[in-house]
Parts: sequence; C-alpha cells; structure tokens
Amino acid sequence: MQWTVEDLAKLPREDGFRLRGQQVTRLETFVDAAFAFALTLLVIFFETLPTSYEELREALRRVPTFVLCFVLLALFWSAHNRWSRRFGMEDGAATVWSLGLVLVMLVYVYPLRMVVSSGMWLVTGGFVPTELMISGPTALVDLQWAFVIYGVGFGLMALMILLLNRHALRRADELGLDALERHEAATEVGIQAVLVGCAALSIVASFVMMQVPPRHIGYFLAGLPMFTYPLLGVIVPIYATRRQRARPAPSP
Repeated sequence: MQWTVEDLAKLPREDGFRLRGQQVTRLETFVDAAFAFALTLLVIFFETLPTSYEELREALRRVPTFVLCFVLLALFWSAHNRWSRRFGMEDGAATVWSLGLVLVMLVYVYPLRMVVSSGMWLVTGGFVPTELMISGPTALVDLQWAFVIYGVGFGLMALMILLLNRHALRRADELGLDALERHEAATEVGIQAVLVGCAALSIVASFVMMQVPPRHIGYFLAGLPMFTYPLLGVIVPIYATRRQRARPAPSP
C-alpha cells in the first residue's frame, strides 16, 4: 500500500511513531495464536492436573521456570506486535519472516524450557526441578549441544524480527517513513542484531567447551556459554540510550 500524506496525517501516534497497523491482519492473528499455543506448552508439566498436595507442590516448584520462559517469549511477541502496529505490512516477505518466527518459536519452546529449568536448578540449589537430565561420559558434550540448540533458536527468532524491520526500512518511501520512524526502525534492527550476536557468541563458546577435557571443567565453566545472555541486560540499554540521544524530532 502506498501511503499518501493525507492518510498519514490521520494516523494515531505512539511516541512520535505513526501507527499504520490499525487493523489486525490475519497474519498478526496467526502469530498471536501461535505464541499463545507455545505458552500452553510451557504450562503442561503433568499429563493430568495435580490431585494431591505433593503434586501441587511439585508443580509450584516449576513456576520460576515458566515465568522466565514466559518473559523470553513475551519479548519476541512484543517485538513482532510493535512491528505490526508500526508498519501494518502483510506482503510476501513479511509473511515469510513472520511464519519463520512462528516455526522457530514452536520448535524452540522445548529446548527453552529444558535449558532454563537447568539454569534455575543450578541457581536455586536444586529447589527448582530441572528437565535437562544429562549423565554418563558424554554429559559435557550433551550439555553443550543443548546450549547450541538453545542459541540457534534464540538467534533465529531475533533474526526474524531483524529481517521484518529491515524489510520495512527497504519499503520506507512507500510507507512514508519520516526521519524519526526510519531511526526507530534502524534502532530495532540494531537491537535484534545484538541479540543475534549474543546467541552466536554463546554457540561458539559451546563448541570451545566441547574441546576441553571434562576433568578441567567445573559447574561454572560448563555453563559459560549461557553467561553471555545476561550481558544483554547491559549492552542493549547502552545501545538504546545512545540511539535515543541521536533520535530526530517527530515530524509535524
């Protein structure tokens, strides 16, 4: 759709960004439903509902894992929702990248739960049950492969959001994006690129750990690939702050 000056003037704004996605598209509805389905997969810990206090207590011990997984998936859902509201696109490329996000997310949900539960088990001293049961002579390699699978899923989801925003930037003239809107779209691309880079760094660290003799690796070193992700809590705010300082003024 080619946006005219008159059409753009009628659009509501959110923090200076004109929201072109006022109508919920079938694509956005499908993505929302897929994320909701993924969250139900996170909740299902038992084949049946708890029927005793012991089963209820066991289920409640898993709540921290669910909460953290929920937050991670919600971050990607929010990024896609923000993209949909800002640009309102439903062309071929937007459909491919959005469906790619759904595909990766539905595959990623199980390694996500396994790896997060193992991390929570370690942090809480075993109070939160782990679903990543690894033992035997290949335990170290198996653990690193679990981290690799997690990193691939995390990186691909961020990549799909990056490609969606880059696609919008390529259609900037057709969408009538002003300087502020182009800046914000480029900022989103940068943030997702940082997430992709973090996942890539974690994957590289896992392959390095596979080459280290097991006798030289303790709990801390074995989990080193996952320690790259907390760095996002520092890197992303710094990057976002720098971009905010260079933010153009909204168009009249």
